[in-house]
Amino acid sequence: MKPLLVNVNELLRRPGNERDIATVLPAGELDVNDPKVAADSDVTITLHLESLSDGLVVTGLVQVPWSADCHRCLEPLERVAQAHVQELFQYKVTDPDAYRIVGDQIDLTTMVREVALVEIPASVLCRSDCAGLCPGCGIDRNFGSCECTFEVADPRWAGLEALRDTLG
Repeated sequence: MKPLLVNVNELLRRPGNERDIATVLPAGELDVNDPKVAADSDVTITLHLESLSDGLVVTGLVQVPWSADCHRCLEPLERVAQAHVQELFQYKVTDPDAYRIVGDQIDLTTMVREVALVEIPASVLCRSDCAGLCPGCGIDRNFGSCECTFEVADPRWAGLEALRDTLG
């Protein structure tokens, strides 16, 4: 049985009816396929459903713990992505961003997974001004400095640099 499959028959009988859903599920059960999210991580889901004349609006918060290494200094990080939810479910989809109500049920799994994945950063930094590692000696530049005089050349310019050197 799908944990986020919700019967909305009673809710849709009259506009303005409301229902709250609060649950914690493992990320693997929601198919959150991101290497930063462990399959056994607890995803916290707090949603509010309210019926409209043509469907449901779902609002709330989805929290997903993730871990990764900083892309510049390799410091291990553990954070929680917080996704604010505001989605529309309709029988007859008139909004291109709306989800479809099938029968008397809605499956919130896809919506929860999508909003969670959007909030997990693709590029991870420990902080915005992370200085990273020295390419010469490997010292973490956030905590110290070194005497390396290492110039990083962009290989895409190598042909022009060679031409410049031959022209003098």
